[in-house]
Amino acid sequence: MGKKRITKKSGGSDVAGSSRALNRIPKRKVVTGKLNIMATFNNTLLTLCDNKGNAVMSASSGALGFKGSRKSTPFAAAKVGEIIGEKAQQMGMKDAEIIVRGVGAGRESALRAFAGKGIGILKIVDMTPIPFNGVRAPKPRRI
Repeated sequence: MGKKRITKKSGGSDVAGSSRALNRIPKRKVVTGKLNIMATFNNTLLTLCDNKGNAVMSASSGALGFKGSRKSTPFAAAKVGEIIGEKAQQMGMKDAEIIVRGVGAGRESALRAFAGKGIGILKIVDMTPIPFNGVRAPKPRRI
């Protein structure tokens, strides 16, 4: 028969270690700041900065524990936005400017999740880099 093993189910509905991500919160207070959203095809990265541009905290869907193709989903981006929003609230942030880069699936959902935490949005700027000359043309085909 052997010993019976007793396992406890986790009580919270934390997806991908979000409670662990809330443990490290900077001690300094920032009232207004900038949120940089980098939405690539493979990941969504959020960086919260002060008005001078110094990074205060950052999070990504990969750092939360999402792996593979789940990192690039809007759901993962929303979770990252919620965590950055909660951290910003605990730091005392009232207003933020949003800078969005990239064309990934999580750009809008991360913004909505961050705004849903009660932080005012002063302006939203899309600074997606656009190539003005493109890539080098292929060699002509030799027959």
